Amino acid sequence: MKMNKLVLALLAAGLSAGVLTSAHADDAARIKALEDQLQILQKAIAELKSTMPTKKEVSDLTDQVELQGKEAVVLGDMPNSFRMPGSETSVRVYGFVEGDLIKDFKGTAPGDMFTNVMEQPLNKTNPSTGKSAMTAQTSRFGFETSTPTALGPVHTQLEADFYAYCGAECNRDRLRVRHAYGEYAGWLIGKTWSTFMDLDDGPETVDFNGPVGQPFSRPVQIRYTYNTPTGASFKIALENPSDGAKRPNLVLSASKSYDWGAAFNVRFISHEQRNGDVSKNGSGWGIGGSYKLTDSLTVMGQYAAVDGDNDNALMMGANYPDWSTGAMLLDKSRGYVLGLTNVFNSQWRSTLAYGSVESQINANEVYAGLGWPGNQSLKQWHLNFFYTPIKNVDLGAEYIGGKRTTYGGDVGDLSRLNLLGRYSFN
Repeated sequence: MKMNKLVLALLAAGLSAGVLTSAHADDAARIKALEDQLQILQKAIAELKSTMPTKKEVSDLTDQVELQGKEAVVLGDMPNSFRMPGSETSVRVYGFVEGDLIKDFKGTAPGDMFTNVMEQPLNKTNPSTGKSAMTAQTSRFGFETSTPTALGPVHTQLEADFYAYCGAECNRDRLRVRHAYGEYAGWLIGKTWSTFMDLDDGPETVDFNGPVGQPFSRPVQIRYTYNTPTGASFKIALENPSDGAKRPNLVLSASKSYDWGAAFNVRFISHEQRNGDVSKNGSGWGIGGSYKLTDSLTVMGQYAAVDGDNDNALMMGANYPDWSTGAMLLDKSRGYVLGLTNVFNSQWRSTLAYGSVESQINANEVYAGLGWPGNQSLKQWHLNFFYTPIKNVDLGAEYIGGKRTTYGGDVGDLSRLNLLGRYSFN
């Protein structure tokens, strides 16, 4: 019995030794595998460390990211605008570079590179000259800004060109302010288009001045605009008057656009004309509208009847002395403009336009004392084509005809070709 126990003990000891020996061998293999993996990881970490930037490099990279973030261009609230760095103000820069080539088949009026049929030389004193001229004076640039506030955006505009007005035979090649105003919550203060103008119904022309008969001025003004939910707009303005007047011009206008392709407006003006100590109040009214005949064809027209204010009846007389009484006479000018525009495709468009002004003043009361015949009527017509070969580039060609008729029956004819090349940026 004791022998059996001893044998069993020895057998158990042998088995235990074998198990321990086997377990030791397995642990050694596992340890060796772990050591190999550790070496691989250490090598990978060392390679990764070699590619990581230093603290200085990280600092420099952080500075560059911050700088680029400050200098990054952020889109503004207006189309084609950008946000000023560190500001909520959006800015849009726009304008165009333009060159005109003008060929006159009849003598051109003095003091103006473009059409001025009001001073067109009379045929009996001015034979055809064939004069040619080139200019880039109408090139312009401008800035628009918009800054959000609790009551809506504050909008400003500053625009200039190089076509400054001056006397006959002068150098017009000088900087001229066209617009300079601010607008907020319906209020506008500054220099811009007159409230009496019909901007929406003026036909596009190559000629910088365009047809006669349409109101045209950019006075300094204070204006309030009220827009209704139905799309109607009402405006009231006090505008800079003629020289010497003691009160500003009062202008009222109302307009409405329709989704089906039509627009309509009506305008009224009250003004004072003064010459020394003599003054007289005048008034005027105007209507205008447009209608889209087809998807590509639009007809437009406007009419203005103004007493004694040639800024608001383009190229007609203003006020004159009554030689018998010493009082002031106001020329009751009546002008209208018609236009027909067709957009053939994205590259071609064309406009046919006609303008006319008629003077209603009694010539015998005025021009006998002035010693000149005076203009009874002015007429002007335009036919043009515009071609846009690539984005922002316009090439234009236009034939312009016109006629000046005096109270004495003399006539001055206008005949010219105007070519234009323009590159716009915005």
